[in-house]
Order: sequence, then structure tokens, then C-alpha cells
Amino acid sequence: MASQEHEGGPPANGIGYALGCYFLWGLLPLYFHMLDKVTPTEIVSQRVVWSLALVVGIIAARTGLTAFFDVLRNKRLMAPLSASAALICTNWLVYIWAVHNDHVIAASLGYFLNPLVNILLGYLFLKERLRRGQVFAVAVAALGVGILAAAALDTLWISLTLALSFGLYGLVRKITPVAPMRGLGAETVLLTPFAIAYLLWLNAHGGLAFGTDAKTTSLLILSGAITATPLLLFAIAAQRLSMATLGIMQYLAPTLQFLTGILIFGETLSRGQMLSFSLIWLGLILFTIDSLRGMRAARLAAV
Repeated sequence: MASQEHEGGPPANGIGYALGCYFLWGLLPLYFHMLDKVTPTEIVSQRVVWSLALVVGIIAARTGLTAFFDVLRNKRLMAPLSASAALICTNWLVYIWAVHNDHVIAASLGYFLNPLVNILLGYLFLKERLRRGQVFAVAVAALGVGILAAAALDTLWISLTLALSFGLYGLVRKITPVAPMRGLGAETVLLTPFAIAYLLWLNAHGGLAFGTDAKTTSLLILSGAITATPLLLFAIAAQRLSMATLGIMQYLAPTLQFLTGILIFGETLSRGQMLSFSLIWLGLILFTIDSLRGMRAARLAAV
């Protein structure tokens, strides 16, 4: 089971954490669009380096580094964290590439697919079961996603890579018994040598964007907080919520990304995409209603 340690935080359910991380992720296209002159690989490398500085600083201030170093020395923890680090790095690279190449809608589809991946993973690996109403809601949402996928076959590889990489990342973080902040710190430590090596190589070949102007440099430094904050919120939410609930709430992020692509970046929206969008939200509403009824029934049974 995932660790229930919250590094000094008060006990609470994971709904607020999930809403926070998905809202921040939903606005990421706007941030990365301002870095459209920086290569996705450098952005990811800068995110890793600045995230490490931020996360280690927070851990040192809140709980000290002793327990964090214990995690780094624990091979049973570092093995799954190595996998989660590779998964999230892949996710970042593909996502930023998609934003830079005007495929925000394709990226949003990846995160529309991801809740269904989460529910499937929860069923296969965690033995999570859905009530009949939830099954119907998921089926409605899956129909909407299917329509959306059929309308964008040429960019479907983007969507599938994002959905699978992040779904598996969430599963690994859920079943790895490590506190969220320390787990994130360990992932970042694992990625940092590769990030620094790439940045040094890029600098030696005159391609480093960092330091070229104040705006770009500031945005790259801020990428640490932009990266670490929602990931930490997600890690906490993943430990406190079922994969099904976590998955269905994730529709907030791609909906914001979807609207950003249409309303701000001027990407086209077909009739089929509008239909799928409506079905996905209908599924979300139905799932939420059924979940609330289930929670109420469970409270009454407990009383």
C-alpha cells in the first residue's frame, strides 16, 4: 500500500489536491507557449534542474534531509521511482513538443484518454471495482473519447503516449510506499545527471537558450515551481483517492487545454469534436453524481 505519511500535513481527503494539480496542468499550454523558441529537450532539462533545487530546499526546511537520503539509499524504493521518473520525463517531452508544434488539442486528447487508462489500470492491478452507474458513466465518456480519437488519427500517437505514460506514472506512485515530496525529490535526483549533461552539451555547441534574455531565463527558472507544485499535489491525491476517482477528475485539465487550443491558439474544432466534448462531460457529470450517492450511502451504512 502507498504510504500514508503526509510529511507533516494535516489529514484530509485528496479532492482539493487533485483539483489543484489538474487546474495548474490545464493552464500549462499558456506557459510553454511563451517558451516556443526554446527546444522541448532544454525545457525539460531546465525543469528537472530547477525542480531539484526547489524540492530539496523544501524537504530540508520541512523535515530535514535524513529521511530523504534514506529513500535514495533504498533500492526497493529507487527501482519503481526510476520507472516513474522515466515515465514522467517521456510525458513532459511529448507534451511540450505537441504544444510547440500546434497540437494542443492532440495533447488534450491524451489527457482525455488518461482517465480511462487510470480506471483500467485500477481494475487490472488494484482490483478496484465500479458500481453500475459508474460503468455507464465511463462508457459514455469512452464513446466521446473514441469519437475524438477517430477525428485525429494522424496525431493519435501523441495522445496515446501521453495517456499511457501518465497513467502508468500514477499507478507507480500510488503503489510505491514513499511520501509524496520525497518521492518527487528522488525522481528529480535520478533525472538531474542526464539533464545537466545535456545542458552542458547544448552550451558547448552554442544552442543554450538559458541566459539569452531576461524573459526566457526567468521563465526557465520558474519552470521548477511550475513542474514541482502540480506533481506534488498529484502524488498526494494519488495516495488518497482511488484510480477511478482520480481518473474522472482529470478531465478538468484537458478541458482547459482543449479550450486554450480553440479559443486562444486558434486551432480548429469540428462538429465531431464538439459532440465528443459533450459526451465526455456528460460522463463526468454522471460519474460524479453516482460517486456522491455512493459516498452518502456508505456514511448512512456506517451510522
